[in-house]
Amino acid sequence: MTTQAQQAMLEKVKNEVGFIAALDQSGGSTPKALKAYGIGEEQFSSDEEMFGLVHAMRTRIITSPVFIGDRVLGAILFENTLERDIEGKNSAVFLWENKRIVPFLKVDKGLEADADGVQLMKPIPELDGLLDKANAQNVFGTKMRSVIKTANVEGITALVKQQFDLAKQIIAKGLVPIIEPEVDIHSNSKAQAEALLQAEILKHLNILGTEQLVMLKLTIPDIPNFYQPLITHPNVIKVVALSGGYKRELANQKLSENKGMIASFSRALSEGLYADMSDGEFNGALETAIDGIYAASAT
Repeated sequence: MTTQAQQAMLEKVKNEVGFIAALDQSGGSTPKALKAYGIGEEQFSSDEEMFGLVHAMRTRIITSPVFIGDRVLGAILFENTLERDIEGKNSAVFLWENKRIVPFLKVDKGLEADADGVQLMKPIPELDGLLDKANAQNVFGTKMRSVIKTANVEGITALVKQQFDLAKQIIAKGLVPIIEPEVDIHSNSKAQAEALLQAEILKHLNILGTEQLVMLKLTIPDIPNFYQPLITHPNVIKVVALSGGYKRELANQKLSENKGMIASFSRALSEGLYADMSDGEFNGALETAIDGIYAASAT
């Protein structure tokens, strides 16, 4: 990517109002996403067919006339999407050149089993190669997810360290990492986990160099505006919120109570979109979703 394009993307994410669409369901979550869209597992018999169907779903969203860069700042893609085209262009290139939407790439390979109240990321042995591919295809940043189940100090400390260790590797390749330590919305110690998480993130942010910029993707906190110290930190470009299983209406309501935090919704964005809709129905339902998520992100 040229320095000019990267700077334009950085200015957009940093300064414009909008949200980031999470279109990065991977192998494990793709059947669930397709089922919600109205395509059951009986309609595909291989991974290749499954990924073809989910790419068609994502293409329908991305090419919709209502999915545009004045409200959608960015979109997170799965690696398989990066290898496919939209209207004859590489997917990430299409997003930026045709829609003025900043492309991000999901780089994690899924989660380890529960230990110390968290699920760390599985190893990403080919990360450097994946980052080179992202750079070659106009991608601005990355996203990687781990999960916190309980307010366990040792677990949260290890999880945040893993995220920042990988973030530094990503920054060294010229990309902006979205660090996603999700706190499970069903955790019986959610507020305590969020307090531990924020303190640990601040420790790591405070030792970054001035040019080492990150984004954070966090569960909407129990206490409104709890993450203001992260939102205003000089090393943080943006703090985005995951919907975490909340229905869109509730996710929007909770998000709107958090000044400066914007959405990066997946299920809440595609809620109510179905494969058998006419284009008019589909675009109308998507516009309703975008309008609500945009309004909640603009607070």
